[in-house]
Amino acid sequence: MTTHDPFELDIARHVWATRYRAPGEADIAASWRRVARAVAAVERDAAGWAERFYGVLDGFRFLPGGRILAGAGTDKRVTLLNCFVMGALADDLEHIFDALKEGALTMQHGGGVGYDFSPLRPAGMVAHASGTIASGPVSFMRIWDAMCATMLSTGARRGAMMATLACDHPDIETFIDAKRDAAELRHFNCSVLVSDAFMRAVDMDADWPLVFAGETQRVVQARALWTRLMRAAYDTAEPGVLFVDTINRDNTLAGIETLAATNPCGEIPLPPYGACDLGSLNLAAFVRAPFESAAAFDHAALDDATRIAVRLLDDVIDASRYPLPAQAEEAHAKRRVGLGVTGLADTLAMLNLDYDSAAARDFAAGLMRRVRDAAYRTSVELAREKGAFPRFDAEAFLASGFAQRLPADIRDAVAVHGIRNSHLLAVAPAGTISLLANNVSSGIEPVFAATAERRVLGADGRYTTHFVDDCACRLWMRLGKSGRPPAFVEARQLDPRAHLLMQAALQPYVDNAISKTINVAADLPFAQFQDLYREAHALGLKGCTVFRPNPVTGAILSDTADTATPCCGIERETD
Repeated sequence: MTTHDPFELDIARHVWATRYRAPGEADIAASWRRVARAVAAVERDAAGWAERFYGVLDGFRFLPGGRILAGAGTDKRVTLLNCFVMGALADDLEHIFDALKEGALTMQHGGGVGYDFSPLRPAGMVAHASGTIASGPVSFMRIWDAMCATMLSTGARRGAMMATLACDHPDIETFIDAKRDAAELRHFNCSVLVSDAFMRAVDMDADWPLVFAGETQRVVQARALWTRLMRAAYDTAEPGVLFVDTINRDNTLAGIETLAATNPCGEIPLPPYGACDLGSLNLAAFVRAPFESAAAFDHAALDDATRIAVRLLDDVIDASRYPLPAQAEEAHAKRRVGLGVTGLADTLAMLNLDYDSAAARDFAAGLMRRVRDAAYRTSVELAREKGAFPRFDAEAFLASGFAQRLPADIRDAVAVHGIRNSHLLAVAPAGTISLLANNVSSGIEPVFAATAERRVLGADGRYTTHFVDDCACRLWMRLGKSGRPPAFVEARQLDPRAHLLMQAALQPYVDNAISKTINVAADLPFAQFQDLYREAHALGLKGCTVFRPNPVTGAILSDTADTATPCCGIERETD
């Protein structure tokens, strides 16, 4: 029997075999066929669209989210959506434990979960109805953490959760310091919801009231609270920061929802019961004559792949199971998808562009703009064919911060025909699916190292260590060249601002958000570290996470010099 084996690395084959291969599949082409047929089954021309979907999957040109690869077309009782923000928490014990149950059911189906814990009363406050004393949000987070550990204590896929807390919650200091203990909340990524008002108070060195239920509980100095947040991030890599006002200003559905939580890696801010329907275009697959003076990018092929990928992700909404009825209702009402890119750093190296250069940022921004425009035009055409998303309101949609930046022809088309999807774009970490694609550089991250060792969790709950080399470097050597590509750069060689500036170059063209971890050296001065976060806010980013090697956080990637793992490594993302 002839098999289709595009794998160049043992780790890529291992990822496919342990995470995505269905019983009886001889090769990844069989997996691609399964996914294409299952997703296209919701189309009138199912056979025709199955062929088109297979075509964009073949050769790793489009990498759908891990839940789609693992679950579509199987008899598994799982969701095809990577992760969810759960229902809004209510400040009473019955609703809290109902929410815990909903989270457990969602994880059982394979979805990661995110929560805003801000509605829970702070520790020490008396509950008037029962006379009991509240233990605070962080104490309840420990219950979720234990639930996650229990449900997902074995297997190749670890549970992923996100917890957010408002910067004016009375327990914000406890939340900020919660992960200084290496044993605490290990299944959570944590982020503080930072408002514009708080950033102004930091700038002015003003007082900052901590408030619950409209009543000020106490007052702290804003700058002291900011320094505490930065110190925790410097020492432990968490919490991250979500600029919540920027998120809501840009939201195309700002008139009907307020966003206060994200999926576990932060690339999609979501309303209660919202879901992540993710996939990434592998930019490296569209480079022609790599490393040569005539190296070029196939923009037309990227446009074509974008159009097919948008339709595939839209079909996933109808093809998927949902752990909870409320999740199905929310997904169908708004039809959010998150199409992103991966392989950016390798693409730049193949095109002889230095990651930390104005030329590279301009090129990357141009690519993201093309993806945005092709995705939005496709969604308008889908609305003409299948109908706009049910909650669509043209006036409100077009008044949003993001929609105001769309080209005039797209705005005009949306006004006339509507649009199929409320949101279309998100740049995920894409760590696991990038490994699957022969270790192409993940998301928009620079390459960690040309060669490295990577620990991967197996189905038996044990780690295996794999030697990996970067996709672009491997291609360079295969072409008979020595050393490394001239434009190749490792993350450690970059100034931290290079990360920020690349993220800022792409953010205007992404309606959801970008998951990006800024890796910095252990000896980076604290003042320079905290300036990164302030600059991120000034640049209009929706969030910021900086990783500095520290004794609290372990390592998945390593080479002969340093070890480092971002908070959104392949076990902390949901595939």
